[in-house]
Amino acid sequence: MIGLLGRKVGMTQIFDGEGHKTPVTLIQIGPCVILRVKKKDKDGYDAVQLGFADKDAKRTSKPFAGQFKKAGVGPKRFVREIRTDELEGLEIGRELNVDQFEVGEFVDVEGISIGKGFQGVVKRHHFAGGPKSHGSMFGRVAGSIGASSFPSRVVKGMRMPGQLGNQRATVQNLKVMKVDSENNLLAVKGAVPGTEDGCLVVRTAIKRGKTKKWKVEKAEKPEKAEKQESAQPEAPPSVAPPSDAKPEKKEPLNP
Repeated sequence: MIGLLGRKVGMTQIFDGEGHKTPVTLIQIGPCVILRVKKKDKDGYDAVQLGFADKDAKRTSKPFAGQFKKAGVGPKRFVREIRTDELEGLEIGRELNVDQFEVGEFVDVEGISIGKGFQGVVKRHHFAGGPKSHGSMFGRVAGSIGASSFPSRVVKGMRMPGQLGNQRATVQNLKVMKVDSENNLLAVKGAVPGTEDGCLVVRTAIKRGKTKKWKVEKAEKPEKAEKQESAQPEAPPSVAPPSDAKPEKKEPLNP
């Protein structure tokens, strides 16, 4: 499975050659930095940890700051793990871009849904409500939630009013309509969870996706530096005295 991190830019529409309109969501994908590579023999499962979007160092905890420093990158705002069976070519500090996806494939998009606050059963669970005729006092209430005789309690999982939204949600099988490598933009058909500028995780679709490998350029092997001979510097050539030179006379010392 291949997955990258990004943020929701917004929704727009595109037209094909025949003039058909398709609503799409623009997602800014990457560049994502590899912070850690987990392997099954050591960590129990295969995964790659990615970081996306820069973050102020003052707002970073010390454990995360140490992890970013070890990877040789600055603090990141959004950090997630992507489980994958293919770890070939994935190295700490390497960047991954939107080129991992192709037009026509299907992806699953995960994000935090928009929070709606405390809502009733009609809006939260799409209940129909009571009759709207004259004299009806049922309204939009949930009605009875249990029997008095058996089991004399509210069964587990009863749909009732409560918090709506602000939860992790996944939309599956969204078709990739366009890939803009220059601006790191991905256009997918339909809507995705969350608000604008919200963080998203885009993965290869589980149900309709095909097995594929990461597109990682092979790192060039550094050329072996030639071993320099540790030779001592050559001594300056000795200058021999000329043949006709007379030896210097030493004066005798005074007694």
